[in-house]
Amino acid sequence: MTSWKDPQISYWHAGAPATTIADDLPATAEVVVVGGGLIGSCTAYWLAVRGVKVVLIEQQAPAFGATGRNGGFHVVGTGESYPDTIAKLGHTAAKSIYDLTLQSRALLRQVLAEEQISCEYREAGRMSLALTEAEYAGMERSIAALHADGFAGERLDRAQVQELINTPLGPDILGAAYADEDGLLQPAQFVQGMQAAAKRHGARLCAATVTAVASEGSGVRVTTDRGVVDAGAVVVAVNAWSGRLIPELQSVITPVRGQILNFAPLPPVFRCGVGASVTPTGEYWHQTPEGAIVLGGCRAIAPDGEVGLLAEGTTPEVQSALDGVFPRLFPQLAGLQVARRWSGPMAFTRDFNPIADRVPGVQYAWVAGGFCGHGMPFGMRLGQLLAEAATTDTAPQGMAALSLGRATLKP
Repeated sequence: MTSWKDPQISYWHAGAPATTIADDLPATAEVVVVGGGLIGSCTAYWLAVRGVKVVLIEQQAPAFGATGRNGGFHVVGTGESYPDTIAKLGHTAAKSIYDLTLQSRALLRQVLAEEQISCEYREAGRMSLALTEAEYAGMERSIAALHADGFAGERLDRAQVQELINTPLGPDILGAAYADEDGLLQPAQFVQGMQAAAKRHGARLCAATVTAVASEGSGVRVTTDRGVVDAGAVVVAVNAWSGRLIPELQSVITPVRGQILNFAPLPPVFRCGVGASVTPTGEYWHQTPEGAIVLGGCRAIAPDGEVGLLAEGTTPEVQSALDGVFPRLFPQLAGLQVARRWSGPMAFTRDFNPIADRVPGVQYAWVAGGFCGHGMPFGMRLGQLLAEAATTDTAPQGMAALSLGRATLKP
């Protein structure tokens, strides 16, 4: 199966070699992983490293969904500010989630070196710009909360922000919150590298569309459009498509379309990843090693906020808003030429934190999803935890904060 049949391929897809998922679908497996994005690929890798006979099933191509259509960030922390997460989930759960992302970064460094995966990974840092006095004050509170738990972070003034951006700042930029070890990468290359490593350790990669997951005897039956696989356990990692395969999750995980573009290469402008709330749903961008600038966000401009949408495609109003981000923030930045526009399927939960737990009503089945546009920080460690869950039929303590039973997920 050849990659990148979608005419609206992302910058990341265009920069990754076409690959195939062509192993024959077996009749049995110890564990089946559904989904060939970040979480599925990491889970399959850790299962294969354990010596488990694992089959990864992907319906399109590696990193076809959100993983290959995102902003290319690999940062630590929670999807919302740390104090907001504490307020929603409690201090213990918020700290556990933050710790999980730190563990994930450590594993990423380790596996990239051990498996010799080339994906442009670099820890260039990330800053979130403050465009109002209220945002700037809120950053001070957030950083204080991080420091209280031993986590890193600092607040920059306007002059310090200017040192990291090689074009004059617009008047709206007051300062920023900064994390100097946050990373950037080429996500499609990363997933391809993880899948290749999983295969070297014995995983099978199969192309099929999974239509049902159900208990069967002392295991699970995975039904696809190309046959049936009976397995000891299954991990469903399809994020925005979770509700289609597991109806009980339709009220928990909501698809949300995100739109992105990239500008043709320019000389270095941004030394790190950057975010800002030009619109209420936020914007984000970074400059790649070849000089291209990938910019996403502005979905608040759409009448429905792009909520509930899985359809591919871009819209004039959101793309026009994206076109206006840099002229507002960096009015002297010249030479911007849009090279590509695309969209990607995110998935949100009510409390802006993902879920990782048993599939309701299906024994030996596990699911992870609802990453709220913030999935990359979880991949390596959560994949390791899901591999443990699938092989022991026990929820690891590290997944406790991501339980489906938490009160903040209820209507």
